[in-house]
Amino acid sequence: MPEGDTVWLAADNLNKAIGGQVLTACDVRVPAFATVDLTGETVHDVQSRGKHLLHHVGDMTIHTHLKMEGSWHLYRHGTPWRRPAHQARIILTTADWVTVGFSLGITEIVPTADEDNVVGYLGPDLLGSFDAGLAIARLTAEPSVPAFVALLDQRNLAGIGNVYANELCFLRGMLPTRPIGEDPDVAATVTLAKRLLVANRGRVDRSTTGDLRSGRNAWVYGRAGKPCLRCGTRIRRGKLGATVLTERDTFWCPRCQT
Repeated sequence: MPEGDTVWLAADNLNKAIGGQVLTACDVRVPAFATVDLTGETVHDVQSRGKHLLHHVGDMTIHTHLKMEGSWHLYRHGTPWRRPAHQARIILTTADWVTVGFSLGITEIVPTADEDNVVGYLGPDLLGSFDAGLAIARLTAEPSVPAFVALLDQRNLAGIGNVYANELCFLRGMLPTRPIGEDPDVAATVTLAKRLLVANRGRVDRSTTGDLRSGRNAWVYGRAGKPCLRCGTRIRRGKLGATVLTERDTFWCPRCQT
């Protein structure tokens, strides 16, 4: 699932292309909103909020979420699409660009005045308007929750996905299962989370180690059975979540994390 940095970059690219432009066509291929036509309306901007994308068009907000399979593409007119047309959920066209949202996990259109009804539950956005104090308060409100689970909870911090949750636990020396209330410095964890996402938001290739080379761009994520880049101990893998249905893969070094 794309994380906050990936969604921020998608929003930034879309905003640079169609922000301030008038829609010359609007094709929504989601039954609940198929009759909505925003042709002739101005795209005020495209923003990310955590892992969510928000197109502000006229007095409406197009709210989309990539989930596992989704992506937004930018095409010049007449350029072949890189994904099948049947995967398109919404197509927004301007004089210069055709933007296509493929296989989006969420596609809905609401009045901008009601935008908080769909994204208002999100915690402070690590790549947007950020309130560190509120993030700390939300993370520590339930001190018994495992750190990995607390970091993934978008109500606490918006933008952290599986990669960053695992990497933050490693960099802070915490087992994924350690209760967040036992983090000796939650403020430092929050600061590091923001620093990692900000460092990666403008590039396609993510790195939490400072090394962009394949196999060396992450400390633990996706490295089960491989030697820890810090101490050489074999990285372990497990699953953890608030419920069985929300379990995600965890990776950790049994020596560097306690």
